[in-house]
Amino acid sequence: MKMMDGAESVRSGKSDRSERSHRSHGSMHHRHHQRQPSNRPHRSQSRDKVRGGDEHIDDRAVQHRDHHIVSGEDECEERIEVQILPQDDNWGDNTTAITGNTSETAFSMEDMHKFSKDLDDSIGFDCTRYVGTALATFLSLFGFASPIIMVILPKLGIMTWDAGPCKPECEGLLISFTFKLIILLMGTMALFFRHPKATMPRVYVFRAVVLFLVFVLTFAFWLFYGVRIFKRKDAKTEYYNIVQFSVSLVDALLFIHYLSIIVLEIRQLQPQYVVKVVRSPDGLSQNYNIGILSIQRAAVSVLENYYKDFPVFNPYLENVHKRSSKVTSLKIYDVDGVNTSGPQGRQRAVFAPNSRRRDTSHNERFYEEQEYERRVRKRKARLIMSADEAFTHIKRMQDEQGPAIPMDPYEAAQAVFPSMARALQKYLRVTRQQPRYTMEAVLQHLATCISHDVSPKAFVEKYLTQGAVIMNEKDYKGLEKWVLVCDHLLTREIEHGIVFQLRQGELSLLCSVHKLPHFSLTEEVIDPKHNKFVLRLNSETSV
Repeated sequence: MKMMDGAESVRSGKSDRSERSHRSHGSMHHRHHQRQPSNRPHRSQSRDKVRGGDEHIDDRAVQHRDHHIVSGEDECEERIEVQILPQDDNWGDNTTAITGNTSETAFSMEDMHKFSKDLDDSIGFDCTRYVGTALATFLSLFGFASPIIMVILPKLGIMTWDAGPCKPECEGLLISFTFKLIILLMGTMALFFRHPKATMPRVYVFRAVVLFLVFVLTFAFWLFYGVRIFKRKDAKTEYYNIVQFSVSLVDALLFIHYLSIIVLEIRQLQPQYVVKVVRSPDGLSQNYNIGILSIQRAAVSVLENYYKDFPVFNPYLENVHKRSSKVTSLKIYDVDGVNTSGPQGRQRAVFAPNSRRRDTSHNERFYEEQEYERRVRKRKARLIMSADEAFTHIKRMQDEQGPAIPMDPYEAAQAVFPSMARALQKYLRVTRQQPRYTMEAVLQHLATCISHDVSPKAFVEKYLTQGAVIMNEKDYKGLEKWVLVCDHLLTREIEHGIVFQLRQGELSLLCSVHKLPHFSLTEEVIDPKHNKFVLRLNSETSV
């Protein structure tokens, strides 16, 4: 009996809704037929179906449904409340996704291709990142250990090789040999054994030339050592000559090290060019001085300056002045004149209101920007006042007279944060920074400021500006991937007029290079005889 009642209630609810939707469908269909002319029946019927369907969906969405479903001896009641949210006209386009899957849990070959491509890119990137360092390490150790091995080999007794004793002049050479090796080791570690700042797509030419010179020099000395010394060990070459030969190799390696310092470090220090960097899509720009560099190393220098000088790009600020206003296009009919229903006439009629709107759009944007700046200044003033009031309630225990409850900095931050939370939230919302900061991050920053006794303005400084790119804790990564685009070979030195681009997702940095001009200065000497003046007075200016 209960199940029958529940079924009847469900059926009655469905029948009521269907009748109501049918009535609304019929009434809309009837009214629409009365308005439409009789010579366009097919188009009116299709419009009636669409409008009737919309009314039917809206009618069903507004209703509150009560379902009584009973199974066995238990009875439960479920109530579904539907709330209609405002939607803009582009909701269908914004919620459409094109995938290769047939369901939400399916896995297509497109995903497999993407995963395999990402895996190959990451493996290749890691290989290119460490293969250069590994090769430089191997050649450096090979060149550093070669003179030591040359000195030790005669004393190991290999194949009855006896080079004789080491006399005092030989011992002096060994002392010089030791200190030169220590200097070479320290200089090589300081110059080559550093964490690389960037992994470049092309070989660093000067670094490769230096390593090639080390390899050729060491190989030539070993070749001469094997042919002229080791093979003629029966001639009893003196140990002093062997040590002197090894010292010559160390001297040559030191000269190569000095050359590498000049080529790799000193050569690029003198400014020769100015690079203008423009970020898209917000259009911020900066100018930087750089020396003589290759295109890829100039791109690395630009990125180093970009991360410390440019503010964080906030995509939500791009649409802050745009309003979702509907532009109605009017259609004008010329009844008494010539028929303008052709394509040109329709275009003039439809786009005339839009052109008039474009003529006044700059005024709307001007007032919208002024209103937005006023709101930002207002929220900023409220935030600073709230921070001042909150910080007045905090005092160290040494400064507090009388009994007090001790708190650590984090507990103190939790105690005073509610008094400024609303003002901070409103300011972050109006400046579109709310997605970047969590409540825990704000509390940690407030606790740090309290523990170091900073002022309220020092606390809110982090939120008053967008901040530098490197200071963005939410999006900070130890590895940043950029794409370098240029129509020249990346190992070429930069020249006047070269343009290259750096891309990362939706961001792009357009870099244009300009050479500093040659400044010609001439000297002009002031003659002391002509550097004298007189005071001319008249009746009007006399005192």
